[in-house]
Amino acid sequence: MTARVLDGKAVAKQVYEEVAKAVNDRVARGGSRPRLATVLVGDDPASATYIALKQRNARNVGIESEDHRLPSSTTTEELLAVVQTLNRNDSVSAILIQQPTPKHIDMRQVVLALDPIKDVDGFHPINAGLVALGFTGGVEPCTPAGIVLLLERSGIQIEGANAVVVGRSNLVGKPTALLLLKRNATVTVCHTRTQGLANHTKAADILVCAAGHANLISREMVKPGSVVVDVSTNSVGGRQVGDLGPGVDAVAGWLTPNPGGVGPMTRAMLIKNTFEAEVRRRG
Repeated sequence: MTARVLDGKAVAKQVYEEVAKAVNDRVARGGSRPRLATVLVGDDPASATYIALKQRNARNVGIESEDHRLPSSTTTEELLAVVQTLNRNDSVSAILIQQPTPKHIDMRQVVLALDPIKDVDGFHPINAGLVALGFTGGVEPCTPAGIVLLLERSGIQIEGANAVVVGRSNLVGKPTALLLLKRNATVTVCHTRTQGLANHTKAADILVCAAGHANLISREMVKPGSVVVDVSTNSVGGRQVGDLGPGVDAVAGWLTPNPGGVGPMTRAMLIKNTFEAEVRRRG
């Protein structure tokens, strides 16, 4: 068996096309044009590349963007001041604080300071709480929302499936489990300290790997014909790899490439969330 590809690039392209149409229709009716504000603290080259890509994706669908660059010496208080300014700026629809920030920055304070409506990542406790409770109006985090949409657009049956999420982070693992549960999957959350991890993963119809440990999931731990989503971005020998060991593609029925699977979906959902933030603000 050779796994079929869960093509994040193709589905992300669909999302961009849909958002572009929605933006054009909104502006044609006399509505406001969305605007994304990005904030980068420090000079990490990878983060700068990600910011440039996100801004380009925004422009390509008709969303305006503005870029705020702060030195690595920026204090938490100085970053909070920038956030408050962007919160008050009526032309800004959504705010993205590129992570990771320098270690001395208290991101908990920064996240709490964000206007929940402009919180494009869905990290604010109000958004996280709405998602956890299954209420409407909360911003779904980009990566979990992208994973679920990729599954749905690929024709994967989520309802009734036995889904296992390996990873319990607030950014990916927990919200992914919640979004799968919302769609009536039976969800088990595991992590690197789970005893008998293979007993859980081998029973998974849908396996989401988001632990951040290269080679954590071997081919023997995967159910034949299952759907495997490899989220993590580990660096091994200067190249990006996920959590999967060799040979998983010969066992799984569906598999995300890494890179090229979840990453494009994450960026597409950021753009979708930016448009939706403007809709929530203006109606």
